[in-house]
Amino acid sequence: MTHEFAPAAPTLEQVAALAGVSRSTVSRVVNNSPHVTNEAASAVLEAIETLGYVPNRAARSLASRKTQVIALVVPESTARVFADPFFASVVQGVALHLAQTEYTLNMVIASETNPDKTRRYLMGGNVDGALVVSHHRGDHSYARLSQTLPTVFGGRPMSAEERDSYFVDTDNVAGAVEATRHLLDLGCRSLATIAGPQDMPAGFDRLLGWRTTLIGAGLDSSLVEEGDFTPGQGAEAMRRLLDRGVPFDGLFVANDQMAVGALSVLRDCGIAVPDSLAVVGFDGDYFGQSSDPPLSTVAQPSTAMGAKMAEVLVDLLEGRPVERVTIMPTELIVRGSTRR
Repeated sequence: MTHEFAPAAPTLEQVAALAGVSRSTVSRVVNNSPHVTNEAASAVLEAIETLGYVPNRAARSLASRKTQVIALVVPESTARVFADPFFASVVQGVALHLAQTEYTLNMVIASETNPDKTRRYLMGGNVDGALVVSHHRGDHSYARLSQTLPTVFGGRPMSAEERDSYFVDTDNVAGAVEATRHLLDLGCRSLATIAGPQDMPAGFDRLLGWRTTLIGAGLDSSLVEEGDFTPGQGAEAMRRLLDRGVPFDGLFVANDQMAVGALSVLRDCGIAVPDSLAVVGFDGDYFGQSSDPPLSTVAQPSTAMGAKMAEVLVDLLEGRPVERVTIMPTELIVRGSTRR
């Protein structure tokens, strides 16, 4: 009879050797000490992820679940987080679901701290798992984090490193297709769009849905300007579209905040909405409800999305079976900006 033995767990000494630092430096990184250079901390974290090393404190926490804490990580600025109703809705959904469990929620606004400090906190046994919302394609640190800490992303993965991640997302492509078809059904034949950032899944997928629909209809898809999902950027992108001097009768905007900015420019220019230009946004938040005119929009279930993210992570932590991918449907809401 042969016996199979599990490989020995990586040691702190092996991490130190791979990172090229002392054992005490690894200990300081693991324990979130500020007395470590950024260069040394990065080397240690890289070694930890390469070896799959779990600090003793983290191992005890994961075994006993004594922390009962889940981190919600938002890689955005504080101003963006508290000004965007999307984040508020997601947080509400997460909190509502966790209220039914024994887990407590910690929110980490990652862009306001040293990235290595955030990763040290998450990997140092302080939390049982993490929820990451609005991650960008260029930031792979959280994708690597998911290899050692149970993690669920809000938004589909955009990099190869995230391919096997657990995630919950809105069907952004289908929502953009529905918005564009709505404009076509109104008789619009020259359409423009204000797209979101192309390093974010929502921005990329909504532009893809708009462009695919127009190409399928044999129409031009070159009237594209990009913004950062804020009203100010929506206004600037609207001005750039108008400055092109190319007439268009339909506009799809990748979120309601940018659409409100665009409407303000159109109003200042004397362009009547919807009589001269039909406009559709995306999100279904209070920006669109209170705009002038009220904005037709593709509503996404942000609160339900947050709740589902929390549900998936708790199921992972509790060892219950769970789907790796959850895609949530959208709904077109027709209001005054497209009613002619």
